[in-house]
Amino acid sequence: MARPSIRAAPSTDYEGIDTLKVWLLRFAIVFAIYFAFQGGEYSTYDLFRQRDREQAMERMIDSLQRDVDSLKTLRRLIETDPATQERIAREEFGMVREKELLFRFLDPESLKGKKR
Repeated sequence: MARPSIRAAPSTDYEGIDTLKVWLLRFAIVFAIYFAFQGGEYSTYDLFRQRDREQAMERMIDSLQRDVDSLKTLRRLIETDPATQERIAREEFGMVREKELLFRFLDPESLKGKKR
């Protein structure tokens, strides 16, 4: 009868190394996902902030475009419409036509304390 070998099987201490490799791989995957969203030149937060700024700029441009359009209309009226020209001459410069009288009414409060 052959004697059984007393030698133990070679031990494998690779179990700890395999676990470490798995954890490093998991960490690398999580880091890659994080970097995909937050890393690089522009993070996701930066892109959202830029989108908000773009929308604010578009609203400002629309508002300014309406102002420009109304000013162009006013300019055209001032250059070509006699009624608008007359209204501005009367209101801004106090001009009157021939044989018209201009009445100016003073506020009684403005006369207090003034000598006559």
